[in-house]
Amino acid sequence: MSIDAWASRSERVMQWLELGAAYFLVVLFAIGVFDLGVSLYELINSGTFTDPNSLIDLIDTVLVLLIIVEVFETVVASSRREPVVRIVINAGLIAIARKVISYRPSEYESTQQAFIAAASFTLLLVALIGAFYAIRRIATLGIDKANSDIGTPEASKYRTED
Repeated sequence: MSIDAWASRSERVMQWLELGAAYFLVVLFAIGVFDLGVSLYELINSGTFTDPNSLIDLIDTVLVLLIIVEVFETVVASSRREPVVRIVINAGLIAIARKVISYRPSEYESTQQAFIAAASFTLLLVALIGAFYAIRRIATLGIDKANSDIGTPEASKYRTED
């Protein structure tokens, strides 16, 4: 058996494993949505839905669900051999937003540790926003170039019908 045949078989196995991971994420998302519904029901029944900490915990759960969606999209795009950079940056932005929203300085042993954590979140957020901007800018430039080269076959994939 040749190396190409072994490589082809391993690629098929990897595609099945990626598909399994995608379905696992779907199940995980469904469980999370159910948990969100139960949490919301308990907040309303207990009358603590106006408690800021309870609301932050609820928002935290929603953001975790959004991260699961982004990871799912990454797995699906990767298995389709599509670019995943934009999706990964979006997942990173959601994850950092989640950390910023649920940030509580009292959870750290010292003021210095809380400051270091806050500074780290800020640096990560700035880096991710920069990457997000760069990806959007590159996409915009690609569309502009395609529109200026309207006669080329490559441009047709960027055109939209009016």
